[in-house]
Amino acid sequence: MTIDGLPWHWRLRTRSLELAHPGGSLRRPLVMGIVNATPDSFSDGGRHAGVEAAVEHGLKLVAAGADLLDVGGESTRPFSEPVDEAEELRRVAEVVRRLAVESGVPVSIDTSKASVAERAIDLGAEIINDVTGLEGDPRMLAVATATGAGVCVMHMQGTPRTMQLEPRYGDVVTEIHAYLAARRDALIAAGVPLERLCLDPGIGFGKTHEHNLDLMRHAGRFLDLGTPILVGHSRKGFLAKEVERSLGRPATEADRDAATTGAACSLAAAGIQVVRVHAVGLVRTALDLFTATQ
Repeated sequence: MTIDGLPWHWRLRTRSLELAHPGGSLRRPLVMGIVNATPDSFSDGGRHAGVEAAVEHGLKLVAAGADLLDVGGESTRPFSEPVDEAEELRRVAEVVRRLAVESGVPVSIDTSKASVAERAIDLGAEIINDVTGLEGDPRMLAVATATGAGVCVMHMQGTPRTMQLEPRYGDVVTEIHAYLAARRDALIAAGVPLERLCLDPGIGFGKTHEHNLDLMRHAGRFLDLGTPILVGHSRKGFLAKEVERSLGRPATEADRDAATTGAACSLAAAGIQVVRVHAVGLVRTALDLFTATQ
C-alpha cells in the first residue's frame, strides 16, 4: 500500500514491516543489523564466524535495537572470491534457523544463490537480499515467487571480483535509478508483487568514492520508485576516506561507525526507509533522537 507514492509497509513471507512515513506512527528508518557468518568480511574479519558466535551477535544486535537481521555466508567485499553452495549453506543454515526462532525479528538471507535462499526460507528466513538483483542465478526469481518472501534488489556494476576495477557512469544517480526501475518492473511482470519489493542503490558495489557520495546526497531521488529503499553504507571505504580527509589520519573502526551514524541521520532526513548497519546500537540511538527532534 502506498500513499502519496510512498509505501507504508514492506510485506514479507509471513508478516509485514511498518515503514517510516510522514503520515505514519514510525518516523525513523528501520535498522537492519548485519550478521556476517563469514571468515573474510571486509568489516569484522571473521569475528562472528561459527554458529554460536553469529547467533550471539545477532541477538545482541536485536537487544541493541535492530528491527531485522541480515545473515550472510559469502563475502561480497571488493575482489572477494566466491564460495560454493555447500560451504555457504554450512555457514548460514543453523544461524538462520536459530535467529528466526530466538530473535523475534524478521531474518533476511544475504545470498545470490537460489538453493541457499530456498533453504534459508525453509528454515524461517523472511527476506531474500540479493546483491545481483536476482540476475545472478536463473532459479532465484522462481524461488522468490514460489516462497512469497520479501525481496531486496540491489544494483552492482560487475561482480565482487571486478566491481572496483574502474567503475564508470555518465550520471550515476540517473543510471542506477533507471536500473532499479527496470528490475522492479521485470519482477512485478514475473509475479513478485510490488509490496514485497525493496530496492537498494548498492553503495560501494561498483562505485568510486565520488559515485558513493553522489548516491548518498541524492538518496531521496529513489523514493519515487514506490518501494522501500534500503541503503547499506555501513563502514564502507568512502566513509573512511571522508574521515581521513577531515581528521588527517587513518580512520579507525570507531571512526567508521561514527561516520556511518552521521550518514544514517542524513538518510533519515531524505526519507530512506531501511539502513543496513553493523553498529546497531549507535545508529538506532542517533536515529531515535534525530527523529524525535524533527
